[in-house]
Amino acid sequence: MMVFITAEIGINHNGDMNIAKRLIDIAADAGCDAVKFQKRTIDNVYSKELLESARDSPWGNTQRSQKEGLEFSEKQFKIIDSYCKRKNISWFVSCWDVDSQIQMRKFNLKFNKVASAMLIHTKLLETIAKEKKHTFISTGMSTMKEIQHAVNLFKKYKCPFELMHSHSAYPMPRDEANLKVIHTLQKKFKCDVGYSGHETGSYLVCVVAVMIGATSIERHITLDRSMYGSDQAASLEPEGLFRMIRDIRNLEKILGDGIKQVWDSEVPAKKKLREILG
Repeated sequence: MMVFITAEIGINHNGDMNIAKRLIDIAADAGCDAVKFQKRTIDNVYSKELLESARDSPWGNTQRSQKEGLEFSEKQFKIIDSYCKRKNISWFVSCWDVDSQIQMRKFNLKFNKVASAMLIHTKLLETIAKEKKHTFISTGMSTMKEIQHAVNLFKKYKCPFELMHSHSAYPMPRDEANLKVIHTLQKKFKCDVGYSGHETGSYLVCVVAVMIGATSIERHITLDRSMYGSDQAASLEPEGLFRMIRDIRNLEKILGDGIKQVWDSEVPAKKKLREILG
């Protein structure tokens, strides 16, 4: 089975539908299996005090204006839904609150995603698990006990899931990638394990993750890492995304299926080099 590759647009669209469409185009042209966005009900996720605090952004000078500027409305997600269907690429969302998760149900998306920050949000996990859709569960900044709690919930509701090894610093220091955790999670929870990367620029970590058995890859993408936004610096620009997917698909061919066989291309050499033993 081929590695499932998700291009995380997240909030890198900066509230601009034209940017979102350009990023969808890039992901589809590069050969990604899906694109992912984020959804928050601002007043549910953040406190009134935080929302009223100061923060300069292209949308104003408060936290509220900045966070509302980065959110797409249901009407805008309908546009995204239609556009992704036209581009023949799946899309899904990581929701940060129960209301957002319920709101997204009307799009009948194939996949769900649990963000690392939400791994301990039991009510949200239950809401997602009850939908019984294949769910990618990121595990950044989480203990094994916290991961076990999430796994137990998804097993309770018989919801298919895949853990995602991740690191929640943006960007991640490369020497903290600790990709051997992929094997640790596979062994402990007896499930597929992918990798969600937040490293700067290079996609090397993602390729190595596939080499050691990751079943899915998620990377943030951007038009330009110098754009406004907290996630831009840890994102791949278009050329990097194309190269990553090229190298992952080539690696899959190189790794093969593990079944020992004599290839047709070996037959002439076999006849020539072993004829002395005939």
